[in-house]
Amino acid sequence: MTSLHKTESIGKPVTIPSRLWWNRFSLLGALKKSIVILLFLLLWEFSSRINLVDRLFLPPFSDVVQAWWNMMVSGELWYHFESSIFRSVFGFSLALLTAIPLGLLVGWYPLARDLLQPFLELFRNTAALALLPVFILILGIGEVSKVAIVTFACFWPVLLNTISAVRDVDPLLIKSARSMNLGSFKLFCSVILPASIPTIFTGIRMAGTGAILVLIAAEMVGAKAGLGYYITYAQYNFLISEMYAGILTISLLGLLINYGLVSIERRLSRWKQEPNPQ
Repeated sequence: MTSLHKTESIGKPVTIPSRLWWNRFSLLGALKKSIVILLFLLLWEFSSRINLVDRLFLPPFSDVVQAWWNMMVSGELWYHFESSIFRSVFGFSLALLTAIPLGLLVGWYPLARDLLQPFLELFRNTAALALLPVFILILGIGEVSKVAIVTFACFWPVLLNTISAVRDVDPLLIKSARSMNLGSFKLFCSVILPASIPTIFTGIRMAGTGAILVLIAAEMVGAKAGLGYYITYAQYNFLISEMYAGILTISLLGLLINYGLVSIERRLSRWKQEPNPQ
């Protein structure tokens, strides 16, 4: 049954559903978080319309939205978006499937850490885009090289955060688990892995953002489809509103990926969240 909140208006008690108060609170919270973005968009819109900036090079935000909608209706935007999202998700997934198990192995077993640490240190500081010509020479200019560069860029933040997560588990948790006569495998599954999830997801979120950025740069160099390709194409053909529409799509995509990963992290680490006060 919905709880009721009582107030007095003109001498008569009025009942207001508590859900209404919650909706108002949520709306105010969303407005507070987005106020800076709204001010930025208003500044963008009116600075172009009152000629504070050259409208030819920075069209009003409403023109960009109109171009974005036209591209969406025609299917052109979806075509390039589909190409980019496939490459980024595929490369990102390959990085997770390889980096997380390797990071758990290196973090948990000292012998593996001693053997692989020099090799990891050699490549961890190598920028992914610096190796793009190498990937293109070896794997060609097609899909394989783009997926490979995304995998390489996402691999290192996930791997390094996974190693750090395993090594930084509270020693008291490990001692307490060993005092209960837990075997190494059960200790790892019951204590080490759950305690490592927040730090691992920090690396996953970094990799999710890096996947988009590296892919867009790779598509600008050599591609026939994708958001990076379309932004470059629009620039060369002086389709300025369409160019900004492509950039806006990349920003929205990165935002959605980040919020999606945060949501998954919260579900997997509910044990760490404080209970809501009653």
